[in-house]
Amino acid sequence: MLILGCKRENTNGFSTETKTVLDRVLESGKIRAAYTLYPPGCMKDKETGELCGVFVETIEKIGSEMNLEIEWVEEVGWGTQIEGLKTNRYDILGSSVWANPKRAKFAYLSDPLYYSPISVFVRENDNRWDNVESWSILNSPEVKISTIDGGTGEVIVRNNFPKATKVSLPQMTEFSQSFMDVVHKKADLLFLEPYYGFKFLESNPNTIKDISKDKPLRMFGNCYMMKQGEDEFQKAINVIIEDLHNSGFIEDLIKKYEEYPNTIVRVSKPYTMMN
Repeated sequence: MLILGCKRENTNGFSTETKTVLDRVLESGKIRAAYTLYPPGCMKDKETGELCGVFVETIEKIGSEMNLEIEWVEEVGWGTQIEGLKTNRYDILGSSVWANPKRAKFAYLSDPLYYSPISVFVRENDNRWDNVESWSILNSPEVKISTIDGGTGEVIVRNNFPKATKVSLPQMTEFSQSFMDVVHKKADLLFLEPYYGFKFLESNPNTIKDISKDKPLRMFGNCYMMKQGEDEFQKAINVIIEDLHNSGFIEDLIKKYEEYPNTIVRVSKPYTMMN
């Protein structure tokens, strides 16, 4: 038997009923989703303008499995995602966010659909770190690292390479400018996903290279984000995500949207088949 809501005491001592997010979506028949454009999880189709991507199609499938409609209510910036969940403007962030300690402090995260490796990019003709055995060598004032204010690269530098010299760019700067800082020797290197390295090389061939290859600097799980404290909703989403992994649905989407080979790291299955 499903019991909707829970009772709490208000300031006058009377019992009031509050509804959980799961209660609300089951009663309304829809999940209100916000989104932040970030490929390959969430993009807009160039011809139709409709949302598409691994996370978009997966949440639509989750809605279908729960007999719920997905209502895309608003596009949000990175800095306002959690606030919108807190104020119930939407029920879920339906595009991908990276699982990190800062988000875990203020919101709930789903199980990951896939992982994003963080690569180390340098100039094509810079061979100083080709055979590096430990990234700790980068923690030196002599190493100049291009970062974008508030970005993942800046956080990594602050936490892991505090002695390095940051070459900072404003928050809304395009990633291509960070690459240009390296190409034009304003910086020695930068930290970013392989996808953006491939994308930059399409327009600027033979300018940069990824020296991390099979040893990425970091690995981040790509997850949905929900309001903190909504255990029932989180569990319901995770059960369906696990089923979609096991059925091959998510793998098929990754193959569909993986623009460059081996730039998306898959989630390992939690079992092995018996011989």
